[in-house]
Amino acid sequence: MPAPAAIVLADMLAAYGVTHLFQVPAVLRRTLAELERRHPDIARITTHGEKAAAYMADGYARVALRPGVCAAQVVGALNLAAGLREPHLAGSPVLALTGGRLPATAFRHVYQEVDDRPAFDEVTKFNASIDDPDRFPDMLRQAFRVAVSGRPGPVHLQVQGNEGQLDTGLTDEPARIDPLFAAVPPFRPLPEQASLDAALEALLSAARPVIVAGGGVRSSHAGAALVALAEALSIPVATSPNGKDTIPGTHPLSVGVAGTYSRESANQVVNAADLVCFVGTRAGGMTTHFWTVPAPGVRAIQIDIDPSVLGQNYPLAVALAGDARRTLEELLRLAPATPARDGWLAQVGRIKASWAARYRDVLTSDAIPIRPERICAALTDGLPSDAVLVTDTGHAGMWMAQFHDMTAAGQSYLRSAGHLGWAVPAGIGAKAAAGSRPVVVFTGDSGLYYHLAEIETAVRWNLATVIVVNNNDGGNQSKRGFDRAYEGAATDRSREMWTFHPVDFARIASEMGALGIRVDKPSELAGALDRGLSAGRPVVIDVHTDIDVIAPVPVV
Repeated sequence: MPAPAAIVLADMLAAYGVTHLFQVPAVLRRTLAELERRHPDIARITTHGEKAAAYMADGYARVALRPGVCAAQVVGALNLAAGLREPHLAGSPVLALTGGRLPATAFRHVYQEVDDRPAFDEVTKFNASIDDPDRFPDMLRQAFRVAVSGRPGPVHLQVQGNEGQLDTGLTDEPARIDPLFAAVPPFRPLPEQASLDAALEALLSAARPVIVAGGGVRSSHAGAALVALAEALSIPVATSPNGKDTIPGTHPLSVGVAGTYSRESANQVVNAADLVCFVGTRAGGMTTHFWTVPAPGVRAIQIDIDPSVLGQNYPLAVALAGDARRTLEELLRLAPATPARDGWLAQVGRIKASWAARYRDVLTSDAIPIRPERICAALTDGLPSDAVLVTDTGHAGMWMAQFHDMTAAGQSYLRSAGHLGWAVPAGIGAKAAAGSRPVVVFTGDSGLYYHLAEIETAVRWNLATVIVVNNNDGGNQSKRGFDRAYEGAATDRSREMWTFHPVDFARIASEMGALGIRVDKPSELAGALDRGLSAGRPVVIDVHTDIDVIAPVPVV
């Protein structure tokens, strides 16, 4: 007997393991009603903007390692598309559902009519429309299939009707899913034996090898295999920003984040290497500081699930197309006894020690206003072993990459791929997926302003995210650029382009129903973090910092 397509859609979302749907009303109303009737445990989270909904779905996906779902009616579709730019760049599986035009009124200047679907082409792996109720099942299966396969990424389905009213149409098609494509990764391909043998020979024969681990390692759940291989072959490990949690920063072989938003010791180690093994990273501009870390011409190996990126940015001695975890595990299985690399490891140790000595004073500084490095040190010391740390881009990303360390294999690190303001809604979405795991966001006042309203969303759903704000009353990452523009003689008036009116975010958070904590002294940081982590509700820790402290530039 035919049933409304909304029932099929609701049942399929539940069967794929969806627990939260982030949306701005009104879209797919009948489906949302059927979710309540048939699957009441699925949270239908209404946000204050479509871009925030996409960011929440992204944060959810990066923690759950299965697609996050967001939705918007036709007039909000382009806002949702703007939000998908982040998971597209980060390789995060997000399913976006939007309304679309009706054939009966298309091209007749109906209210709010724009053909939005082409705008999704550049930010999705799959961009399609559903124009018949019978197509809901196969199109949803294809969307999940594409989102999690190969390099994960966003997908978009446009549903006919400005609010997706096609879901009220009747269909005989069953709500059948393909469970293989419910999570990342669905497949774990292994490179051919000759490539594995050649890669192992290159790693063993190198005098100064280094591994650069990217976000593909975390998507593949390959952190343990990465550390095991590095230990077996005595190879130091640098990471990309998105791969920061693939090895604890306190591990003896960890040298930190390489590239542009980086720790200078990591860049120095990578540039001293005679062989660089890229794992789960495309070796793009941010990871390599625009292809100077390592220098062009270095001998290189690359392991990636996507064959099209192998050798794209560095000529390769060996290319391995395969799943990161399975490939690393196979290399470990084939590896002989640990090679002697005492001289190389001693050199690496000296580079790391020099960095630690250089920045010890700022990491322990009691200066008032507070230095941002001091916040980083407090987060290194104070986060639980199972915490999720969500970091914005801009100065927030620079501070975290340089001065914060993950301390346990059970911690997760989610970092914006380039969109300021992402961290707060992404942290809320991350908490939706994390359950009892603590989630801490690090952003600046510039980043918080983008989606300040979503603190209310977190309060409404009791998604107990702890938001730590580096509040210096400005966006001082821009200072260097304006100093250059003014040829080294920036005027007092130039500050109007990157400074703000002082605001007490702790007070605003309290008015919105969260716990607001203001921090003015370094000695208050540890206690504020402990209080926030134990609060059991959304928290904003408003740390007032020194606007004149600028993050160090990359060292090559």
